[in-house]
Amino acid sequence: MKIKILVLALVAVVSCKEKKKEAITEVEEMAPVQKFYVGTYTGGDSEGIYRYALHADGSLEQVAFSGASNNPSFLIKSPNGKFLVSVNEQNEEGTGYVESFAIKGDSLQSLSKRISDGAHPCHLSMNKDGFVVVSNYTGGNLGLLKLDNAGELSELLYTENHEGQGSGKNQDKPHAHSAWFYGDGNDLVSADLGTNELWFSRLDIESKKLVPASPQKLLFDDGAGPRHMVFHPNKKWLYVVNELNATVTRVVKNEKGVFEKKESVSTLPEGYNEDSFCADIHISLDGKFVYASNRGHNSIVIYGVDETTGELKTLGYEPTKGNWPRNFSLSPDGEFLIVANQESNNLVSFKRDVETGELTFVSEIEAPTPVCILF
Repeated sequence: MKIKILVLALVAVVSCKEKKKEAITEVEEMAPVQKFYVGTYTGGDSEGIYRYALHADGSLEQVAFSGASNNPSFLIKSPNGKFLVSVNEQNEEGTGYVESFAIKGDSLQSLSKRISDGAHPCHLSMNKDGFVVVSNYTGGNLGLLKLDNAGELSELLYTENHEGQGSGKNQDKPHAHSAWFYGDGNDLVSADLGTNELWFSRLDIESKKLVPASPQKLLFDDGAGPRHMVFHPNKKWLYVVNELNATVTRVVKNEKGVFEKKESVSTLPEGYNEDSFCADIHISLDGKFVYASNRGHNSIVIYGVDETTGELKTLGYEPTKGNWPRNFSLSPDGEFLIVANQESNNLVSFKRDVETGELTFVSEIEAPTPVCILF
């Protein structure tokens, strides 16, 4: 009898351990949660910056209200991941600010706030040394600041003022829309929607100034309105999304290291004649697919990239399940694409087929006036 009881006890212990092991395995399989921040326009239901989670099955969850901020419409992280930097796009004084935060779990602690030297700052870029460039849309210029090791922003170090105008609507004066470090991390290219050009410069670390490159500018097609861009992993090809004429332009670095404009492809289906304005663009980690957002058509256009020439081929369009897709992002693992639909107040996740580039709707969740996604 004692032997029987002992055997039953051992079976129970083993069974318990097996169930515990199964439970742990199940938890481990479901464990990968990729968290991200959402920047918003405040004044309505939003109070600032929020934290969301993307689960392994593609479902979305609001994790926390991270920190109060005034119109934090674009966000970046420091290279060490300890600090978050945001624009404060709109305010009563008619100028803009750049604000830094310490990342404390799911919360943000405000550390510093500096003037951007222009109205409606709409984009930020940071290099490996902590130099920050802010693009002021209405100001038509770029402001240079620096983030120190404690997460404090310097006062404004330098301003690059743009001049000129394009031929289309909203192109009567400069509108700096984004700026991007590339190369060794000190070269800079900015997209100016108003002048209809890319502007090239280089950061002089000693003088803390942006020095014009030669050539300084690259003119785009009439009425294009360059807005955002992505570099191909090979660093030789650049794809620029044009807000006003709904196209993506391929730009190539030639043998002399100078960028040249190549062909442009539409972001819209043939025959679509309603108003639509591009917003954002991203490329897959393997460089095989490019995605861009259409506000109006309310879609993500999917392109395949020719591995030899870098030319784009339209593969399809995926509805964003919302209105006015401002910003979107690929998850760090490349498995999902998350869209921020500004006017319908929702975030939408899509599963990405890494072989074909196709997107499949997975989940959506409410979010107050979302306009930026930062993993």
